[in-house]
Amino acid sequence: MDVFGSLNLNELALGLSNLSMFPCFDTAHYIISVMSLREQPGALEVSQRSPFACWFSSMLYCFGGAVLSALMMADAPVAPLSNTTNLLLASLMWYLVFYCPLDAVYSLASVLPVRLVLTAMKEVTRTWKVLGGVTQAGRKYKDGLFVMIAVGWAKGAGGGLLSNFEQLVRGVWKPETNELLKMSYPTKVTLLGSVVFSLHQCRFLPIHTHQLIFIYTLFIVTNKVCLQMASLMTVLSKNYLHSDLDIQRHNNTCFLLFHGFYPVSFHLLPVFFCHHYARAAASDVTVTSTPNWSIYTIKKTLIIHEYPKLHLAN
Repeated sequence: MDVFGSLNLNELALGLSNLSMFPCFDTAHYIISVMSLREQPGALEVSQRSPFACWFSSMLYCFGGAVLSALMMADAPVAPLSNTTNLLLASLMWYLVFYCPLDAVYSLASVLPVRLVLTAMKEVTRTWKVLGGVTQAGRKYKDGLFVMIAVGWAKGAGGGLLSNFEQLVRGVWKPETNELLKMSYPTKVTLLGSVVFSLHQCRFLPIHTHQLIFIYTLFIVTNKVCLQMASLMTVLSKNYLHSDLDIQRHNNTCFLLFHGFYPVSFHLLPVFFCHHYARAAASDVTVTSTPNWSIYTIKKTLIIHEYPKLHLAN
């Protein structure tokens, strides 16, 4: 494309297309996938009651797309688990997220900047999964456009499409959560990518493969990060509508300190300054004379694990 040449993006696109997913990006995928499972209702109880069921559910989250696409292509569903290195790496991430002493790994990965980076890396792996599924189907069914779309979709979003089966492993049955009835964002964006890559595989799109990889990856990463930030801003805005603005200012300040800095809407700044000298929870926070984000001394242990309840990662 002329745009890539004029912006000197061809080398960047080629570098991205040759990027290896193992081990860094695969590790990020496993961490976010297992965290997504942990944040499901009742998952922690299952991890204590039946570690094997918890591990099996985690493997479905990590390798569900590969298993589902293998079934669709009449391959052995256990073939994706034949890579011992990846299986051991995913199992290690499962153990650390659920059973690490002091819950250190999950707490660290839940910090906003860390989680955003891990989520962005996981979205990069989605591109390779979709492209791999489309290419795999294209080798066997050269003119099977809809087969390519289906296999690419399954490989990129198999964890969500198999969610009902995964729930059964944990002893939960919620048919109303079927992804085909109510698609989540990852399922929708994966379907979009599968359609685009399938059209390219059938030579309907006059664009190089590495350029299409770059465009789609940039789109899903940017979109995912923006969605997470928008969700956080929504929560912050709602907090300021609470009657006790003093407590909400205190909670949101701690949220900024412990989960990383993110842009604050200008209409919220007057609220912060107006309530700077207001009555504060003296036993919790020491307020100095200057309204600075960095000069609040936290004296009391605060609940900082509300962020995972937003279910921002999938």
